[in-house]
Amino acid sequence: MVRVSFTALLVFAAAAVAQRTCGNEPSPAQFREMEADFKQALRAKASVKFAGPVSTLAAPVIPVYFHVVTSANTTAGGFVSAADIDAQVEVINIAYESTGLSFALAGTDYTTNATWFNTAGPGNSAQTAMKNTLRKGDSTALNVYTVGFKSGAGAGLLGYATFPWSYATAPKDDGVVILFSSLPNGSAAPYNLGHTLTHEAGHWVGLYHTFQGGCATSPTGGDGVADTPAESGPVFGCPATSDSCPNIAGVDPIHNFMDYTDDGCMFEFTAGQTVRLQDQMNVYRGIDFSTPEPTSTTDVPTTTDEPTTSTDEPTSTDEPTTTDEPTTTDEPTTTDEPTTTSEEVSETDA
Repeated sequence: MVRVSFTALLVFAAAAVAQRTCGNEPSPAQFREMEADFKQALRAKASVKFAGPVSTLAAPVIPVYFHVVTSANTTAGGFVSAADIDAQVEVINIAYESTGLSFALAGTDYTTNATWFNTAGPGNSAQTAMKNTLRKGDSTALNVYTVGFKSGAGAGLLGYATFPWSYATAPKDDGVVILFSSLPNGSAAPYNLGHTLTHEAGHWVGLYHTFQGGCATSPTGGDGVADTPAESGPVFGCPATSDSCPNIAGVDPIHNFMDYTDDGCMFEFTAGQTVRLQDQMNVYRGIDFSTPEPTSTTDVPTTTDEPTTSTDEPTSTDEPTTTDEPTTTDEPTTTDEPTTTSEEVSETDA
């Protein structure tokens, strides 16, 4: 199978956080290639699926690792409290409740590195070093990095994410990077209710923007989902209604988490999006939403997916300092931190 790797971007107007804009949209050719790959993989999965009775699982629980990257242990420097992280996890759990997914905080670490905080962006050396050093877990683990997007390739971004099919060829790159002030109680209004992560996690589970492909007329529409009405482009703010494809049934899905409206305007995924994300998570992340009835308790696996990271000693005296606790007296008292040690940074601060 051919796998295409690219990143979904969500951008905001840096000065006033006025509206979301987008970059790095998949081209029609990329879309066709990725969808063909997905359908082929889905057919292969279906051909070997257990044919006997199945029972529905409780919602698969996605372990979430938060990596708070700061330039200083201050609010302006990117510090995010444990309470704000807990609130963010609660937001995505509510948002994804209807999809069969749930999320649990598996660990939080704090890293002071001004280069990563200011310049990390899609594909650049800063984000590569950051992810190579901090990422934890396997294909089922959601790694969230909070940064400042001040300059360089990340300048002005609100967030970006990898898609599930990229994991096989670039596992260390897998995850979501978001603006620290987009978390609940942050300063990035009107994008400070936590739905930047909801949206970016949508890409991480395999969803496109609802406006992918514009006013497409194919059975599944431009985003590969039949029950999200077509729209010619992103909708901003929170209009009373919008119909950018008047010759196609349905009005613009302005309340969908995969559009670009304000956080307060978003509140839904569709049934079709649920089917798609479940299939994507099954094919590319090995997460199944149903299982054969076990014949005995010995059929239940007892292994864990805890990461076993190694420690690489730095060769420079300008190494960033990565700790599981902030060094200020306002440090969070998160008790769910992973027991493994973080890899040391091998790059110097620019």
